Formats: sequence, C-alpha cells, structure tokens
Amino acid sequence: MAQPIRVAVIEDDPVLRDTLRQLLEQAAHCEWVGGWASGSEALRHIAGAAPDVILLDINLGTENGIASIPMLKDACPRSQVLMLTVYEDNENIFQALAAGATGYLVKRTPGPRLLEAISELYAGESPMSGHIARKVVESLDRSVPARPSTPRLSLLTQREHDVLGCLAEGCLYKEAAERLGMTIHTVRTHIRAIYEKLKVHSRTEAVVKFLNPQ
Repeated sequence: MAQPIRVAVIEDDPVLRDTLRQLLEQAAHCEWVGGWASGSEALRHIAGAAPDVILLDINLGTENGIASIPMLKDACPRSQVLMLTVYEDNENIFQALAAGATGYLVKRTPGPRLLEAISELYAGESPMSGHIARKVVESLDRSVPARPSTPRLSLLTQREHDVLGCLAEGCLYKEAAERLGMTIHTVRTHIRAIYEKLKVHSRTEAVVKFLNPQ
C-alpha cells in the first residue's frame, strides 16, 4: 500500500482547523501531521512534521499567509502549498502563485473535492477552484499581446504555448492531452521543454511567468 500523503494545516479558525483534521484523519490516502494558527507558529514545527502538502489560509489574524510561503518552502522544500481561503480576487491569487503556492481553492470547496485536490497536488498537478481557473484564463487572454516580445517566452513553440495555456487553466495532464490531441507522454515532454526554456522548476513558476511576462 502506498504511503499516505502527509498534510499540515495553517488556519487560525480552530473550528475549521479541527474540521479539516477530522476530514484528513478519515481519508485513507492522507495523514494529518499538524495544525497551527499562524505561519510563525507553523515555522517552529513544520520541519519536524515534514508535510507533503500544506493547506494555507491567507488571513491568519495579524499575519498574511502569502508572506509565509517562501519561509515555509525554505523550511520544507519538498512541501507543496495549497491555498484554502475565502479570498477570490486576482491580486491574492497571483501573489500566492508567485510566492510559490501550487494550488488555490476556496473554503466552500466540498470535502471530497478537497481530498481529491490534495492527491492531484501530490501527483504534480495544480488544482484550482473552477472560477479561480477562469480568472487565470482571463488574465492569460489579456496578456497575449505582450508575450511575443519577451525573450524567453518567444522561445516556446506554438504547441508549448498551448500546453502552458492548459496548465494555466488548472488542467490535469490527462485533460491537457485530451484537449490538444496528444498523449500524456507528449504533454510531459513539452512541459520539460517549457521548464528548460523558461528556466523554471514547477508549473506554477511557468504559469506565473506566462501570465506576467517581464
């Protein structure tokens, strides 16, 4: 049997934090490894907990969860950060992705979908709530005229642009393959080429660079 996915939660609402603990403890593929009310508290324990996935809120009382992402990633480089928050505005979405978050869900996400998203994140995908993905797509559409003038993005082939566009929508590799008429192997080959050309190491970094070309 595969090892369960180790999940930590950073959420200042104790009721919600306990609800998430119960959800994770009841899931066969997940293991609860800790819950904390703030980023600063989490940083004192996170390395020892060694989570595979960190569920992170933005509003943590006097702290902003987004600001803690780089420090959490430094403490646990292999951990993936999944935002779980009430905030749905573009600024918070893109700040979180730029800071290193790999997924973005709203708190009203049903429990089964949240558990599914944790599995997707662990498998290398970037789960997003549907309307959050649409916001990403809208920003992607607005950024199209600027992209050809950026040196690194201009290195991408049209098919690589197509694949990266699917990633920006939050598509799974299988969904991107079906949409573009490719095999999953071909999608992965394009993604490796995209990472090399853009000098990035994750789909989140690639999507942020695609949406906000410099």
